[in-house]
Amino acid sequence: MSLDTVGWIFVAGVLVHNTEEAVLLPSWSKTAGRWHRQVSATEFRFAVLVLSIVLIIFSVAASLSEPRSFAAYLMAGYVLAMTVNVFMPHILATLFTRSYMPGTATAVLLNLPLGTFYMYRSLSTRQIEPVTFAWSGPVMVMVILTSIPCLFFLGRKTITSQG
Repeated sequence: MSLDTVGWIFVAGVLVHNTEEAVLLPSWSKTAGRWHRQVSATEFRFAVLVLSIVLIIFSVAASLSEPRSFAAYLMAGYVLAMTVNVFMPHILATLFTRSYMPGTATAVLLNLPLGTFYMYRSLSTRQIEPVTFAWSGPVMVMVILTSIPCLFFLGRKTITSQG
């Protein structure tokens, strides 16, 4: 199976995961305490939509690019972020709140195995270099993590200005 195929299967898995979160997470956030700030359905869905579109763009770019390209590292970094996301916050929040955090099932069943397989294939086929990914992957995780509050803000402002 080609890395492009693995990448698109991963994208499909993340879209399923994001859909589960978009439907269930806003109401769960009302009782999540410190594990997730309360977020409205519209602002959360805006953020999830933007992040989903970014993933699709990265996947297209990686599919059309040469090995070890900037796009290859963007895609691998996004995959790393979604793999880390399985554990923090999903599994940890589910354990500590003793309630199901929306997205945990799809994170464990789809994002973890597909993300792990994508990263393994990226490294084993030398689409990305371990030394470069050792710093670029965590940078991408941090970029995505810090973009989330900004996207919530933009979602709130966009919806408020239209209403």
